[in-house]
Amino acid sequence: MSLHSRETVESDKPAKIALLSDVHGNLPAFKAVLEDVERSGADTIWCLGDLVGYGAQPDECVALARETCDVCLVGNHDLVVLGKLDIATFSANAAVAARWTQDQISNDTREFLAALESLDETGPLSIYHASPRDPVWEYVLSTLAAADCMDVMDARVGAIGHSHVALWFHRDGEGSASGEVAQGGTKLDISDGEWLINPGGVGQPRDGDPRAAWLLLDTGDWSADWRRVEYPIEEAAGAIEQAGLPQALATRLFVGQ
Repeated sequence: MSLHSRETVESDKPAKIALLSDVHGNLPAFKAVLEDVERSGADTIWCLGDLVGYGAQPDECVALARETCDVCLVGNHDLVVLGKLDIATFSANAAVAARWTQDQISNDTREFLAALESLDETGPLSIYHASPRDPVWEYVLSTLAAADCMDVMDARVGAIGHSHVALWFHRDGEGSASGEVAQGGTKLDISDGEWLINPGGVGQPRDGDPRAAWLLLDTGDWSADWRRVEYPIEEAAGAIEQAGLPQALATRLFVGQ
């Protein structure tokens, strides 16, 4: 875990937390989200990992995260770039991007990513890159998986990334679990029961909405507000093309898949 200050993590004082995840080297999307975060009045910014991979501006995104994020986790794409995961376990395009990123990033970027952890359970909610059961790899996309994750999670509320899909899962006092994809503009009262919430992807959304995604969580009244932000997709796609990365990584940005 890399922090500017642990006050926002350890304090019981209610805070508005900007949760974001999966930036993936997409600098235009990251900048647009941070501008929206500033307008929202958030007190602190927490990133759930995968600052690099896929996109063509990894150093710039890591530098911006270092400057703006109070909490930052490490994701599987960050770890493979550091040589801590087997690149053979990644898809073909992801592996090409990982090798390119390994060749491009600075020592400062490597040092920052190497200092991060994949989970943090010390704050008012627990946060994981992927899931409470497997904070690096598990995709939580079903109520069954979410319920199993809640079984091993001590906190009442947990935040996850990794899937690039904005969504929520809830389990009530009777043990019944439900969940849905969270469209932009979704606002929920999460003050009761157990919850797993995913802000969606900043740099490569996969829920059919190409706009960059993030979530504003108010721990005062325990409300969650899923946000979407327009950004110049053509700039991010152009950077990918100019870098010689697979064309599919540029094309998918326009369709949110």
